[in-house]
Amino acid sequence: MALIINEECINCDVCEPECPNAAISQGADIYIIDPDLCTECVGHHGVPQCMEVCPVDCIDKDAKHVESQEDLYQKYLKLIG
Repeated sequence: MALIINEECINCDVCEPECPNAAISQGADIYIIDPDLCTECVGHHGVPQCMEVCPVDCIDKDAKHVESQEDLYQKYLKLIG
């Protein structure tokens, strides 16, 4: 399942550089996560790094992009290939 940044985002800029897949970018009002690039850090780290560094806990699982751990790993393999 990809992640999503909710409206509580304070644009603190700490999540973007932590993403190993460059899935996070500045949106019109808050940061956004590209679900095609988000692997929840599978293949890179044990836990999503953006969630680890977010000071306001505004990053959630994206119910519109449900993926298994295997799906996320396969996406990771395609991204690094």
